[in-house]
This record gives sequence, structure tokens and C-alpha cells, in this order.
Amino acid sequence: MTAKRLITPEDLYRMHWVNDPMVSPVSGAIAYVQKSVSDKHDGYRSHIRLTTSDGSRDVPFTSGEQDGAPAWSPDGTKLAFTRKKDDRRQVWIMPADGGEARPATNLEHGVNAFKWSPDSKMLLVSSEVSDTEKEDGNNESKDAVKDDANKHPEEIIIDRIKYKADGGGIWNGRRTHLYTVDIKTEKTEQVTTGNFDVSSFNWSPDGRRIAYTAKIPSDRYPDPDLRLTNDVFIVDLSDSSVSRMTDGTLSVDTVAFTPDGQFILILADDLSCGFATLTKIHLIPLQGGESRVLFSDMDVQLGHSCISDMRAGAGTPPLFSKDGKSVYVQFSRNGSVNIGRFALDGSSHEVIVGGEREVYQFALTPEENLVFAAADPLQPGDLFTYDAGSGEEKQLTRCNEELWKELDLSKPEAFTFNTSDGWPIQGWIIKPAEYKAGEKVPAVLEIHGGPQAMYGHTFMHEFQLLAAAGYAVFYTNPRGGHGYGQVHVNTVRGDYGGRDYQDLMEAVDYVLEAYPYVDASRLGVTGGSYGGFMANWIVGHTDRFQAAVTQRSISNWISFYGVSDIGYYFTEDQIWGNPWDDLEKLWKHSPIAYVKNVHTPLLILHGEQDLRCPIEQGEQMFTALKRIGRKTQLIRFPGADHNLSRSGHPVLRVQRLAHIVRWFVEHIER
Repeated sequence: MTAKRLITPEDLYRMHWVNDPMVSPVSGAIAYVQKSVSDKHDGYRSHIRLTTSDGSRDVPFTSGEQDGAPAWSPDGTKLAFTRKKDDRRQVWIMPADGGEARPATNLEHGVNAFKWSPDSKMLLVSSEVSDTEKEDGNNESKDAVKDDANKHPEEIIIDRIKYKADGGGIWNGRRTHLYTVDIKTEKTEQVTTGNFDVSSFNWSPDGRRIAYTAKIPSDRYPDPDLRLTNDVFIVDLSDSSVSRMTDGTLSVDTVAFTPDGQFILILADDLSCGFATLTKIHLIPLQGGESRVLFSDMDVQLGHSCISDMRAGAGTPPLFSKDGKSVYVQFSRNGSVNIGRFALDGSSHEVIVGGEREVYQFALTPEENLVFAAADPLQPGDLFTYDAGSGEEKQLTRCNEELWKELDLSKPEAFTFNTSDGWPIQGWIIKPAEYKAGEKVPAVLEIHGGPQAMYGHTFMHEFQLLAAAGYAVFYTNPRGGHGYGQVHVNTVRGDYGGRDYQDLMEAVDYVLEAYPYVDASRLGVTGGSYGGFMANWIVGHTDRFQAAVTQRSISNWISFYGVSDIGYYFTEDQIWGNPWDDLEKLWKHSPIAYVKNVHTPLLILHGEQDLRCPIEQGEQMFTALKRIGRKTQLIRFPGADHNLSRSGHPVLRVQRLAHIVRWFVEHIER
């Protein structure tokens, strides 16, 4: 038997990720996407595979370099998917029994998302369009006819406050709208037009109407960029008439028609606690009457809120039961993401797929069993089935089995402690991979981003690397994060660096007392985004850590307000102020205000194209520390946005991980 080895940053190149399980409504065949790092490590490749419900047959189905988002036609005869070519994604279709795939769309700017019509004859797709372009959806690429060699640089004129987005860059002047595509004739027609963007969308069961969400200018909201809510609209395809179904008081995430066509179901929140408001199920009657909130007293966040460095986005929209009387929805609680079934009459709800794990996507079979993708602290994700009759689960894929047989991983141990004000806080600790009983070891405190998110029962490459390097790793869900309920997640608003900081310091105290093998004189701290803010805050308020790494951080709320893609509304919601009315408050909550107190060596990691927490936030911290003679280093990652750690260039992801370990090794004796 080959001896196992410790995990390395470069093991990322050999990892595989499975996602987007979709079940044929006729045969029960399961399509899913398998993603991996390209052979040259210059990006990622993905293709669609087919497997059976018992896992006995698992074969490749598409051969593109970047295929994804599989979706079976309702009649089960075809599989549609997206394929990326020439930097654009289009929808392609393949017969269910295999054969040649053919393109179904040829939109100028590609396809963002799509859905089959109920009769399997049409596609509803979202795509970008500008006011100056034709609206038939079949434009030839203008880029192809431009003479780039003779093109001069052009100025960019900005008229809107929301003119950039992390991952998307500077606004290109185009809006996202809906099109219908006839599968047989390839005729494409634009459904929505106007100075707004369509987000979530869905067909009605009879295929005659379409529901969608958007922020549309109105007398109440002349500048929709300044509103935090959106609305649900329904367009009747027979006459193109549009009806608004909500009153502008909700922030709607997902929209769908109930199977009987009588209601619109949405996942939404009323912003009563700002961005910390828990999501609820709402039912809107289509024939008039008051909408209602289901299970309004349930103190649980619906949807996926768990943080991992294995994926940038996760979650599945609500799926209805076969009889149309209930809906399956993910929920995040106590560090786990599970699947629940909720009766649409509000009478009952129950956990269907539970356990200490991250169920990050799921699908329903024709028999109303479940196929789901799940990760746990020792594996980054595989497909499983759940039999509703027997309650048994079966693992379908083992996509990292070969690599995992080589690795010696460390299993986290969960704990809960009570803070000084009696509040229970959940956490985990990972021993060093080669820990020997009786020895004292250094440890690193990890802090999650958000802050309205949560650490959970899932795999973290970064944590395992630190454990492999000889460090204990501990991480918690302090106040401000999800997993506990509304009061807990709302506490951080207006109090950044207050009770959240105290929770973290009391977590350190608890770990040092409960786990005597942790050496109090050899501690490190790191975190990203909000966790980066907190790492900056911590080193300005205590010297108990011997080294720190701040990632994609916030250091100055005053400048963050004007440079972040969300700064102008996020700062007001979280810090309760703006620079012209509340300068002192924003400065009070800014880590850079306390930079003269920093004596801990601080490594600053930042993506150059991060528009969520722009690199100037890291630069300010670096410049200030260098100016006053403190130990620091700035690592810039070219082309990387805020999601570097989860979906960035694989080489940069590996470099980032290596730098984190290096800094702690250089400054904390093992």
C-alpha cells in the first residue's frame, strides 16, 4: 500500500468538480457537468456526462472544451446546453440518444441563461442588447468586421452610478433582455425591451406567459440603480402586454409559476434588516388578492449561503413536487446546506436531505427522488441519489478518487461555545496533518467573507494546506453570518469591528482553553473580503497574532463607498453612513484609521481587477504600513477579480495558496 502524502497547492490542477445535475423527465438519465483544469493550466475545461440512477454507467456526452448548463427538454427527446466559442456562449442541442450537437442560438452577445418552453418547441434565453442594435437576435458579430489595427482609443462616457460590476468590468452600455427561439425554424424574437435588465425568468405552465424580475424606472424609482428592491412582471406572449405583480417593497431572487398556473412563487426578502434579511417563500395569486409569506416564523435562511474555495456560485432554484402541492428548497443552518420540502398551503415543512454537509445543487427524478451534488469537509463534491421511498442514499460519482487515495487529509472537529453575553457560536478546528499527541502546535484563525454567509461542513483547500504545513486551523461563524437566524445575522450592521470582533477574540480564548495543544504564542489570522476587513481590524487592535494575511480586503470605508461596484449602497446598509454626512463614523469603522497600532507582519493579497473590494483598498493598507516602517508585503494578481480564490485563473489560485502558507511559515515557527 502506497503511503499517503500531504496535500499541496498544485493538487488543484488534478481536482475535478461536478455540478448542474439534471434528470431526464422521461428516461431518468442524469446529465451533469464535470469541470477540471486544462492540460496547460491556462484555464478550465468542462463537458457534460451522462450517468444512470444507480451509477453503473457514466459516460461523456459532449465534447466541447467549455460545455455547461445542461437542460432536458420537457418531452425528454433533447438535451440543450451552453457551449463557449469565441468568448461567447450559445445554446446547443443534442438528441437524447446521442449524435451530433447543433447550435440553436446565434445571438450577437451570446446567451446568459435559458429555459425550455413547456411544449419543448421553444427556448427562452437572456442575452445582452444595446439600444443601437437590431432586436431580431440574429446580428452578425460587429467585432468581426472592425479593423482593430486602425482603431483609435475611445473615451468612455459614464452616466449611471452602477457603471461597473465585479467579474464583468465597466458597463458596456448593453442591457440584458429575453428572447424566444423557435427550435425548428430558428426564428428569434425579442420579448422584453427597455432601459432595464432582466434577472430571474420562467415560463408559465401553458407556455403563454413569461414571468421575470427587473428594476424598471418609474415615478417612484426614477433611477433604478439607487433602489435595493426589484419587481416581478408578467408578459403575455399573445399581445405583449405586461403586468407588474409586486409593489417595489421586495428584493426578489427567484421567480416561478406554480404547476397549476394559479400563483407566482418567489424567494424574496423585504429588506427589513437590510442585506441581512432572511429570505422567505412568497406566493402571489395571479387572479388578484393578497400575496402571502409561507412559514414567516421560520428563523432559517432559505437558499445556499455556505462558503467554499471550490466553487464561486451554487444553489438551485425551487423545484415543485409532482403533485404541485409542495416545493423543494435549499436552506442554510448550523453550517450545513440541506434540502427541505415546503407545503404550498403553509401547513408543514420537513428536511428531505440533511446531514453535516454542503448540498450545493439538486434535481428531481420522474419518481420524485432526488439527485444532488454535495461536499463535506473531506471531499469537494460528488453526485448522490436519495430514494424517497426507502430514505436511502447512494453515491454516484467519485470524481477525485484517484487523487484522494494519495492524500492525508485532516478532519475538522466541530465545537460550540458561549460568548460572554451567552450567545452560542459554532466553530471547527483542524489538527495539523501530522500531529503527534502531546506536542504544542501553532494555529491560524480563518474568517469568512460576506459577512452574510457562513463557514460550514464543506471542503476547503486552503484549510487543508495550512494543516499540511503544521498548523492547526480554527474557524467560526461569529455574529453577522448566516446559519443561526435573523438576530444573529443582523447584529453586525452598524457595528463592524464591535461584537463581531469580540466574538472572534472570545473564540480564540475558547480554543486556547479547550484545545491545550494550541500554542498561544504562535497564532496567525487570515480572511477574505469581510474576512479581510476583519484581519485588518484585528492587527490594528491586538498584538496576540504573530502573522496575518489579508485577502481582497476593505481598509477604508470612505474610499470604498465611491470605488466599489456596490460601495454606494453596501456602505450605507452595513456601516449606516456616507462620506459627506457621516465621515467620522466611516473612519471609525475603517481599519486604516488604526494602522499606527499594527505591529503584526501583514501580507496583503489582492486581485487587480477586483471591483467588489478594489485593489486600492489593499494599496492603502500597504502604503501606510510601509510608510511607518512595519513588516508587510503586497501581492497583486493580474486579471483577477473578487472570486480569485474560487474560480480565478488556476495558476494564480495556486500561487495565492502558496503565498498564504509561505507567510505563516516565515513568521510563525512550526
